[in-house]
Amino acid sequence: MSVSPSVFLKESEENSAKCVETKQSQTTLITSEDPLQNLCLASQEILQKAQRSGRSRCVKCGGSRMFYCYTCYVPVENVPGGQIPLVKLPLKIDIIKHPNETDGKSTAIHAKLLAPEFVNIYTYPCIPEYEEKDHEVALIFPGPQSVSIKDISFHLQKRIQNKGKTDDLERPSFKRKKTEEQERCDLNDSKCKGATLKRVIFIDSTWNQTNKIVSDERLQGLLQVELKTRKTCFWRHQKGKPETFLSTIEAIYYFLVDYHTDILKEKYKGQYDNLLFFYSFMYQLIKNAKYSGTKQTTKLTH
Repeated sequence: MSVSPSVFLKESEENSAKCVETKQSQTTLITSEDPLQNLCLASQEILQKAQRSGRSRCVKCGGSRMFYCYTCYVPVENVPGGQIPLVKLPLKIDIIKHPNETDGKSTAIHAKLLAPEFVNIYTYPCIPEYEEKDHEVALIFPGPQSVSIKDISFHLQKRIQNKGKTDDLERPSFKRKKTEEQERCDLNDSKCKGATLKRVIFIDSTWNQTNKIVSDERLQGLLQVELKTRKTCFWRHQKGKPETFLSTIEAIYYFLVDYHTDILKEKYKGQYDNLLFFYSFMYQLIKNAKYSGTKQTTKLTH
């Protein structure tokens, strides 16, 4: 069940009012280079404690993990679920994960942990059927036929109209009135019923592995959407790929931010920042470790 924009926006405003900008003790060098420093995040104290205490047991499978179990999609014992923020999204998200994608390295799991009611993860070749609902689903992936986020409603409404014309050929004349009225709907009016995006699909894999999933017939014909160009912060950058190739959780986050401003037409106030709760913490750990290593090497050199 999707969340209506009015209810969603009211809840988002209440949540954002309680949001406290995260403060972390970092050197001036790291802070100045940190593109995630102004996120409006829940307290990460529980992650700091878990990081100091080390790996813990998964409450479901018993596996030894750090912060969360990437197999069961739950926090581990020393990270109480009640202290992990839950993010409400304006639509559903399906993530299609390549079978060769290493679970422990995937950031897609962050979305499932932080927005469990809105996110589903499928391992290819398992893909839901979208054919009957292609007028309310979009695949987030660049390509020659991809459109920008601000044009999503226009293209979804166009699909509804085209489907109406096809159905009209099979209907008796006395049943055509609704279809004819639908045709007169202004394509630029995002308030037209039926032109609402309800589900988005993301692919979780290396860029070299995406072709097998994107070319699957079950995803053919879906509206493709391309994100605005942004620079990744991912520490596992794919060799030979530009810095604009985002990690899965980054792509989800930036899509939602743009959706909020371009489709919902509301000012963004950090409603989805907690999707980067784990990601930003890990990013800072790695940045600090790298900086400490560089500082130590400099001392040894001198």
